[in-house]
Amino acid sequence: MKITDGPDFASSSLPRHLFRGAVGLGALIGAFALLPFYGPATLLLAPLGLVALRGCPMCWAIGLAQTLSRGRLQRECTNGRCELKAAPR
Repeated sequence: MKITDGPDFASSSLPRHLFRGAVGLGALIGAFALLPFYGPATLLLAPLGLVALRGCPMCWAIGLAQTLSRGRLQRECTNGRCELKAAPR
């Protein structure tokens, strides 16, 4: 049984998560870096970047940590005290 405390931002695989990050951060950076050359139309890249990052860059970073630790860490709660331990292999 899986118990979660809050939202899960992890992707199903690390390459997929890194791809979403590259698209999202690239679109956000491009939206503002290209502004002097192509005008306000480049700001249309910003929503694309936010959708790829699932809302915010920090959410993506948290998801990266969750994706990396998935299957490697396990929380065990005993007598109202929880600890994070390495998952058995």
